[in-house]
Amino acid sequence: MMEDDPALGEPSPAASNPATSNIDLSTDTSLVVDISDALSEHEKVKFTVHTKTTLPEFRQSEFSVVREHDEFVWLHDRYVENEEYAGIVIPPAPPRPDFDESRDKLYRLGQSEGQMTKAEFQKMKAELEAEYLAEFKKTVAMHEVFLSRIAGHARLRNEHNFRVFLEYKDELQVRGKNKKEKLGGLFKSFGKTVDEAMLANYKDVDESFEKEKQFLSAYHVKVKDATRFADRMTRAHKGVADSHIVIALCLHQLGTSDPTALSKFLTKIGDTFERSRKFEGRVSTDCDLKLSDTLRYYERDSQAALDLLYRRTKSLANLEKANTALTKARTKGKGVGEAESAQKTCEEKFNHLSEIGKQELAQFKARRLTQFRKNFTELAELQIKHAKAQLKLLRDVSEALQ
Repeated sequence: MMEDDPALGEPSPAASNPATSNIDLSTDTSLVVDISDALSEHEKVKFTVHTKTTLPEFRQSEFSVVREHDEFVWLHDRYVENEEYAGIVIPPAPPRPDFDESRDKLYRLGQSEGQMTKAEFQKMKAELEAEYLAEFKKTVAMHEVFLSRIAGHARLRNEHNFRVFLEYKDELQVRGKNKKEKLGGLFKSFGKTVDEAMLANYKDVDESFEKEKQFLSAYHVKVKDATRFADRMTRAHKGVADSHIVIALCLHQLGTSDPTALSKFLTKIGDTFERSRKFEGRVSTDCDLKLSDTLRYYERDSQAALDLLYRRTKSLANLEKANTALTKARTKGKGVGEAESAQKTCEEKFNHLSEIGKQELAQFKARRLTQFRKNFTELAELQIKHAKAQLKLLRDVSEALQ
């Protein structure tokens, strides 16, 4: 399915059964959610969310709805704002679709069409369209991972708003935040940052949680830096591949413009650069998918784990305040009943959050280690494969030119 996108002047990609991202998903098949189709329309993307289930809570066993990005964010916020899920590592919301850079590149290429040969223009255009399509498919995959993580979680999957998201056929009437709401969200975020700063040096009564907090704080910073370096390396590989296009075209032009003894040599070398470009492009794509995207996802997922620890520390602080208030009430002999009730509520909440949180953090660690090992092993195997192919290419060219 293809639709014209006037903003690009080119067909916009529709992703059919996009490849699942490099993030681990549940093997439970009682509730399977995927994105069967997606369509880019101007400034928004429409995702077809397909559900297949054997759970009795749903009216049908298989159904589909169309959702937009803001509705995914709305669903994520419902979990974050619900204290019932305070002890859970809530899957990070998928990033907002952003194809402005790819569109700008296509637009600039169109503007400079008269300044290059037809062959050069077609190759550059094909490269940019492939880059745009790859970014589109990655966006679709990250939205699918978000839903699959929820569907595979024993508690998150039972949320009423999740069933509404999956089953309600019409739009959810979710809109982006206006300026007032954005400002309110900014103040709320600022308040959370202040609270985090105040609780940063708060000594946890449980040594295991204290160690986890110190580890994740350092880990989050390091994985964030690693993501930036990985992106830089990926761009470097992409730059090499793009430069090979220009070199190959120049060599072909030299080889065909004036037949000489060097024509065959130049043409052969041009073909070599063209084939080498494809290898470099694959290396860039593999690094992006297996390395950069894995790091980027766990940068966001580790922040979700830190948010869990923040909520637990805040619950501990509330419990200690309740203990202090109860001591004062008993000393004064006033409001003891209310203070005891408040203290009991805080204690139950803290203990419940701690119990669930410990399980969630253990699962987060196992999930993270498994996925890093899997993706990095696959990346190493792909790099070896491409290196061998490039070496064979150079040997073949060397023998052909002798």
